[in-house]
Amino acid sequence: MIDLIKLFICLVFLLYSCRRDLKTRTVPNELWGVVFVAALPLVIADALAQGSRYLLHTAVSVVGIYVFVYILFRIGAFGGADAKALIALSFIFPAFPDITVFGYGLPLSGAPPLDIFAFSTLANAVLLTTVVPLGILAYNLCTLSVREIMEKPWYLAVGYKCRIADLEDRHVRLIEDFECKDGEVKKKFTRRGVDIDDPVLERLEQLASRGLIGKRVWVTPGLPFMIPITAGFVAAAVHGDLISSGMMVLL
Repeated sequence: MIDLIKLFICLVFLLYSCRRDLKTRTVPNELWGVVFVAALPLVIADALAQGSRYLLHTAVSVVGIYVFVYILFRIGAFGGADAKALIALSFIFPAFPDITVFGYGLPLSGAPPLDIFAFSTLANAVLLTTVVPLGILAYNLCTLSVREIMEKPWYLAVGYKCRIADLEDRHVRLIEDFECKDGEVKKKFTRRGVDIDDPVLERLEQLASRGLIGKRVWVTPGLPFMIPITAGFVAAAVHGDLISSGMMVLL
């Protein structure tokens, strides 16, 4: 029962963070403090019921996740809100929850060998994000001409074309950086993307008005990672570790 209540609390806050991340790409830091306070009595109840084994598992979970997500954050692969969400989950659920719903024990595939719930949540989230480039690829194949597809085929799974006039207030980045030299524009692919601020937007409009570039440019969407984290959380709670269970099927 305690695990079910903790699951409900976490899901409510994760869904709220998804809404904020989708609209503004920011999640307030105070949110995770509220999650901590809301779940703390339940965590204490679990610790009193299970004793030192629970405390040890909690320490391993929190320290392990903290170190892992800190490294990802430092190399720019992770946002601060995403890291704090996983650290909060590592404290609230140091191990996989044990829940029975309608006679079925969750997670359905059982706990994986590495019984750290937050780590499986992250692994599930990363696995689920693979549908994003597949979706972008399908969109491009349906909307672009054959000439545009053949022109930059390596862009098809990472971005799409957007009108310069529609770029303002979009959560996207330019795939290419434009440099005007000797009356010609040189395009250079950028792995991290170019932030679209007012000077960049003005420069693109000027280049387009002079006929040096087209009216549409390649952009890559900013992925609100709280959505995959929430999906990974639900998948971990209901099914378990997707990667671990997938490997078991293959073996």
